[in-house]
Amino acid sequence: MSNPNSSHFTKTKTTGPDPLGFPTDLLGRWLHVPHSKHTAKMRALHSTVSAPPNLRFCHPTNFLSLKPPFLTLLPPKHCSSLQHSTSVPKHLKPTCPTSFGGVITASMASTPSTGSETKPFSVLFVCLGNICRSPAAEGVFTDLVKKRGLDSKFNIDSAGTIDYHEGNPADPRMRAASKRRGIEITSISRPIRPSDFRDFDLILAMDKQNRDDIMESFDRWRFREPLPADAHKKVKLMCSYCKKHDETEVPDPYYGGPQGFEKVIDLLEDACESLLDSILAENSHILD
Repeated sequence: MSNPNSSHFTKTKTTGPDPLGFPTDLLGRWLHVPHSKHTAKMRALHSTVSAPPNLRFCHPTNFLSLKPPFLTLLPPKHCSSLQHSTSVPKHLKPTCPTSFGGVITASMASTPSTGSETKPFSVLFVCLGNICRSPAAEGVFTDLVKKRGLDSKFNIDSAGTIDYHEGNPADPRMRAASKRRGIEITSISRPIRPSDFRDFDLILAMDKQNRDDIMESFDRWRFREPLPADAHKKVKLMCSYCKKHDETEVPDPYYGGPQGFEKVIDLLEDACESLLDSILAENSHILD
């Protein structure tokens, strides 16, 4: 288990009155937020750069997987109600049906259920804040799957490595760029969570830092709860599926102009086409 005093953790100080009546300095001492140097830098950047006027901005709190330690100070009878009150409403992000399987090969993919039905193949797209690249990837892949008549065969979702924009819709610039190509983005931002390593057959990271942060989270969480030992094999780089482009990463368009969002969609359309072909080729039961 990670040491709260190690360099992988930083203490955050809460401000304003606390609805539960706890002293804010007590909460600040207890809440630890895991981060890499890159993630810390990006948090600082996100806190200083203005977002589009119609994009509500969230402030960093803590990962969904972290149980607020101050709950241990209360009698057990009070904990359940408090834990429930801090959970994310179900309507913000649908929970994907559990699909314990492999990365992308038929031998490790989702196993058949009763009768001739099979569990949907689950794909999770991940970027930093889950408001630009990964929501667009979710939208592009969903559109492609529907056009092939396979929407009932897949579970598709997206997440971020940080919770900075949790509960927010995708960046309006990304939604506008996608809509021009006939792709609707309806996802709501959420951070990646431990259960994702059980629920998804494949996890696509937009860049190498995203991949490293995903793996760092896995290494931390696997000591706290049961996770598939080979779950790290599910994590792939999105651009590893590109056929028409030489880029190895999908660049973050957040701080750039309109052309950056168009470039992202170009890469995602290329990668998603090859990704779907690869999944179908190695998991023939999906077409049964």
